[in-house]
Amino acid sequence: MRETHPFWGKHAPLSAFMGGGLLIMASCRLAFALAAAGALVWVYVFSALAASLAEAFFPKRGKPVILLFLSSFTGSLYLLLLWFLCPLLGAQMMFIAVLVPLVFTGSGVWERVNSGDALETAVDACSEALVLGLLVVAFSLIREPLGFLSLSLPGGAQGIVRIFSFEDGNFLPVRIVSSSAGAFIILGYGTGIYRRLNPGGEL
Repeated sequence: MRETHPFWGKHAPLSAFMGGGLLIMASCRLAFALAAAGALVWVYVFSALAASLAEAFFPKRGKPVILLFLSSFTGSLYLLLLWFLCPLLGAQMMFIAVLVPLVFTGSGVWERVNSGDALETAVDACSEALVLGLLVVAFSLIREPLGFLSLSLPGGAQGIVRIFSFEDGNFLPVRIVSSSAGAFIILGYGTGIYRRLNPGGEL
């Protein structure tokens, strides 16, 4: 059984700052955020599933190292798939995709959701990945329109396809929002609102 709620629990992204670096780096554009959310779900689900099926063969020591290698392998498969579908986006997402296995291993998600049943473990891991992935997407929906006056999706010859762009209009972009400093500001406000709505921690 799950120990904590994936969004309101003590290990939630805005509670424990789990994946904060990934959230800041991947949320500058919606296209990158969607690709990062896909990487999170892919790595969390397949790594948790594989780890649950192979748990009997794990040594007593060094389990985090094995999980890191396992999640790095599944992350490499996702990046390879992304390269085939959209090579330029795969190149742009390389460093962000490298962070996902580190987030998976460092968050301790597998220890929290491991129930002995492989399918249940994968479903619980997927719910945790979706929470973080949706946060990345939500941040990108603030940062890209305000910072670049555009909104993008994965695909196309350039790796991203713009849904709309007002760069030639009379709108003034808030460039700081698209920078890392702006991401930290949004993260601070988001964390403040989260703590205000959930002052007691666990619900």
